[in-house]
Amino acid sequence: MPSTTAITVSQLARLIGLPGAPVIIDVRIDEDFDADPRLLPASSRRDFKTVSTWAAEFAGQSVAVVCQKGLKLSQGVAAWLRHEGISAESLDGGFEAWRDAKGLLVRTDTLPSRDEKGRTVWVTRARPKVDRIACPWLIRRFVDPHAIFLFVEPAEVPAVADRFQAVPFDIDNVFWSHRGERCTFDTMIEEFGLESEALDRLALIVRAADTASLDLVPQAAGFLAASLGLSRMFRDDLEQLEAGMLLYDAFFRWCRDATEETHNWPSAGASKPS
Repeated sequence: MPSTTAITVSQLARLIGLPGAPVIIDVRIDEDFDADPRLLPASSRRDFKTVSTWAAEFAGQSVAVVCQKGLKLSQGVAAWLRHEGISAESLDGGFEAWRDAKGLLVRTDTLPSRDEKGRTVWVTRARPKVDRIACPWLIRRFVDPHAIFLFVEPAEVPAVADRFQAVPFDIDNVFWSHRGERCTFDTMIEEFGLESEALDRLALIVRAADTASLDLVPQAAGFLAASLGLSRMFRDDLEQLEAGMLLYDAFFRWCRDATEETHNWPSAGASKPS
């Protein structure tokens, strides 16, 4: 009989990248992490020994706890979180089961350093259109849910990055930027090791819209129109980012689950639903 306090790999995989995904906490010991220092998407590492000191941070959230094999560490931490009134499950089979099932894993060697609150901080040009919304969406859904994004005048991006210890992106002559015909969104997918058919499909739409290559995929023109419309609706770039998250959530879900679905008006001879 399936455990009532565990989530399976397939169940968690269906939630990854969606706004309703649980918070994922990695409690592997250092030895196991050092042997494979990748992380499940949007997860953060915590010390299982100090769960009593950090458990309250997750009040009101759903949590999935990951250890190496899904045994004592993740089950113990999940049980402690439930004791604190938090909805928590351990990942059945742990990191090893996720890895063996070829679940998405994020490379940590390219992860920027975090601030004193554990957040990555990024800076880019103001008035985003496509790539500068796509990249924050990817980071918040798959890398760091609490990432901070600073939008400033183009000429000030390098100085702001230096003074505020932020990572510059989508400007010339930085690591996180366009490479050839590929846009910054492509770069992030590659550098974070996010090997996903759905993300690759979304990246093609983003690239086509961002580089005005609208003949690449049929969805590009509509995607660009929606992106430009959002940029006209909001003067505040952070408000635009929050609104744009839903657009990318919808396109990601389409890329993952709905590319074969069509929608037509029923013909005159079609039977009506009872």
